[in-house]
Amino acid sequence: MSRILVAVLCVLALSACSKPEKPETERPPAPQAVAATQPAADTWNDASKREKPATELNDAIQAPLNKARSVEDTTLDAAAQQRAAIDAQTSGNSGAAPAQ
Repeated sequence: MSRILVAVLCVLALSACSKPEKPETERPPAPQAVAATQPAADTWNDASKREKPATELNDAIQAPLNKARSVEDTTLDAAAQQRAAIDAQTSGNSGAAPAQ
């Protein structure tokens, strides 16, 4: 009984591994992508006819960088003032008050 069951299972497994059917060759498949329209050739050469670059995203990216640059300048100025105050105090010049 078990030999028959093994043989039937082998036949079922081998029949499941048959070659796939070939697709129809009479009718070509429909295109799925839509063709993008190209602008006229003179558009590429004339900068006034080109689309304006997207500045909203650029501005959003540049805003934190510009803020960091301004903070850096402020920090460097404060460090220079502190350095000058320390130099004035160590040289014995007590007339210069430290900047706050």
